[in-house]
Amino acid sequence: MKIHHASFPSENPSGFIRPYKKNYLRMKKNIIFLLLIAVGVSFYAQKAPEKESTPYTNPVMWADVPDMSIVRTGSDFYLISTTMHLMPGAPVMRSKDLVNWEIVSYVFDSITDNSKYNLLNGTVYGRGQWASSIRYHNGKYYVLFSPNDQPFRSYVYETADPAKGNWKLLARMQHFHDNSLFFDDDNRVYVFSGTGSLRELKSDLSDVLPGGVDMQIFQRDSTENGLLEGSQAFKYNGKYYLLMISWPRGKPRRQVCYRADNITGPYEKKVILQDNFAGFPYCGQGCITDDGKGNWFALIFQDRGGVGRVPLLMPVRWVDGWPMLGDENGKVPLTGFTPLKTYNSGNRIVESDDFSGKKLKLQWQWNHNPVNSAWSLTERKGYMRLKTSRVVENIYLAPNTITQRMEGPKCSGVVSFDISKMKDGDVAGFSAFNGNAALLSIVVLGNKKFLTMSTNVVELDNDSKAVLKVDVEEKARVELSKDVIFLRIDADFNLNKDLATFYYSFDNKNWTPIGAEFKMIFDYRKFFMGTKFALFNYATKTIGGYVDVDFFNYNRIQ
Repeated sequence: MKIHHASFPSENPSGFIRPYKKNYLRMKKNIIFLLLIAVGVSFYAQKAPEKESTPYTNPVMWADVPDMSIVRTGSDFYLISTTMHLMPGAPVMRSKDLVNWEIVSYVFDSITDNSKYNLLNGTVYGRGQWASSIRYHNGKYYVLFSPNDQPFRSYVYETADPAKGNWKLLARMQHFHDNSLFFDDDNRVYVFSGTGSLRELKSDLSDVLPGGVDMQIFQRDSTENGLLEGSQAFKYNGKYYLLMISWPRGKPRRQVCYRADNITGPYEKKVILQDNFAGFPYCGQGCITDDGKGNWFALIFQDRGGVGRVPLLMPVRWVDGWPMLGDENGKVPLTGFTPLKTYNSGNRIVESDDFSGKKLKLQWQWNHNPVNSAWSLTERKGYMRLKTSRVVENIYLAPNTITQRMEGPKCSGVVSFDISKMKDGDVAGFSAFNGNAALLSIVVLGNKKFLTMSTNVVELDNDSKAVLKVDVEEKARVELSKDVIFLRIDADFNLNKDLATFYYSFDNKNWTPIGAEFKMIFDYRKFFMGTKFALFNYATKTIGGYVDVDFFNYNRIQ
């Protein structure tokens, strides 16, 4: 900065400096001093995080939140994920800092495309709502997803405010695997899906556009071992970008990016992330967003065994027009910060519940479509009543099993059951629920009740996902003489752990271990999701019995 000053008369014969020049020199010194302070403040600001910043540690959500798609409007970020056979489905999460997320709505309550969603004539384990796309356009939010099951037709929903829900079904159309909805600057609408498929839609999203773009924008190259999938498309500085995952021959899964000057191509490809962060397997599939301040971030999931697929947050570095993910070395950072004010809504993605509300908390999801006449929050105030409604052989066919996620690194869930109204043949309890599950079950045999700890491993038909058999191995059995029992499951998802342990109590203070440690398993051929806490009640002889659940208390252990 230059300081321009006026010409001053020369000193007078007496040798004294005129007063106004003396004042000027003093002012000049003050200005220089202030400039030095300003330079120091500027230097510090470049080195230190902004005052309004939010630190994070990866994984930013140590829970099953796969297949992420994100949209930002103003200071709000909305994220959608996959929950497959769980209902309600297509959970929408909100954040203002990209670190702390809360569930604000679900896109749909149930799917009725076929009877398998009701656990009849098969199941939809590992199918149902798959990778979805959420976008904002002209004052409306849109979600596009395709259930990975018959009749293989996609859904398009819209709402004016995801936080209020009120999602409205707009259209059904052809199936789009792992799709990304895209609104271009000229208001033309497209869907990227599969392995490089591009299809144009009508402007009202009612169907595909006859005669519109319908093409393959690239062919898989010789380095790829299988499908490229997980499409997430966006436009930046006039270029079109498509994020995908790939599994190269002899190498770990990775995140790649395709880039073109025109939406129809030609596209060039670059690997933008390849890492086995924290000793767990590969990272791949997710989305990126700007923060409204010129910074970019990515949310990419990582397979972490029994807990499922967890989101990792990382910076995006734009290098030669490519969105390179991770730190300066291309690695997922353990810690970092976003230059955004911390968002604390008071809600988490897993929550305790005392069942005193008029509605279930949003954290709960049913296994398949619920039988709404067979559960209640009003028949006994402060309790959730689970009634038997169908005679079945095992938990995998039981309606109204209700679930929440588990979280790492460790977590614990406690549930209180009043079992006084159970009938002969009824089975109720608490489970670490998955294709390979462990159950704490209250079993009624005649006029006696028993608590058992067992493992259940399901075998599903490849096509219909029908339950072919369940291998049950009982580990422990205790006869019960009281009608109120407390059950507890502790889970440890640290590296090479994935262990669940089981306890029971009659006073919620003194706990007795039961059974054996259980190794939780992620199996894409079965549920294709992380292990869940699950509360269940089903009949093996006759319907009409019920249990009252007083509370579910949850604790995440950092």
